[in-house]
Amino acid sequence: MRKFALLGALLVGCAHAPSGPPLRAVDRVDLTRYAGRWYEIATIPMSFQKGCVGVTADYALRPDGDVSVVNTCRKETLDAPERSVEGKAWSVAPSNAKLEVQFFWPFHGAYWIIDLSPDYQWAVVGHPSRTYLWILSRTPQMDPATYDGILSRLKAQAYDTSLLVKTPQPPGPVYIPPREAP
Repeated sequence: MRKFALLGALLVGCAHAPSGPPLRAVDRVDLTRYAGRWYEIATIPMSFQKGCVGVTADYALRPDGDVSVVNTCRKETLDAPERSVEGKAWSVAPSNAKLEVQFFWPFHGAYWIIDLSPDYQWAVVGHPSRTYLWILSRTPQMDPATYDGILSRLKAQAYDTSLLVKTPQPPGPVYIPPREAP
């Protein structure tokens, strides 16, 4: 457990030179709406995530204005015991779209919300270096058309989407975006 947290903190805290144009975050994030459970749909994995399945992230607002973070994964199989790491995040921009996350003091890293559905049912979190990426959903499964749309926007943000690895999740509801009125 400590090894998982330490390795994750060290990797998140490492800075990389950005490739491509500057990464764009969304215009605004309501952290109250963002709080809650997210399921990892796909990721450009960090080495400490190797073999992780059933990955979730739980966010909650703290009394001091920061955000508590609990990341959980299971190694190799969905019925394996959960392994969790706790940390905190704080906003570094008035929009709340750019945060820093810390799992082990003094290391912290960028957590930028770069794509977000209007109803907060899915989100994409990136790093300015484009070496890390997480596609998140409120449900364990995502509608393929929604996923494909996200991939298209990631390519426009100069991400190498061939590096994405889908994260196995338990069967569950699929997030299907609302249809536009005719």
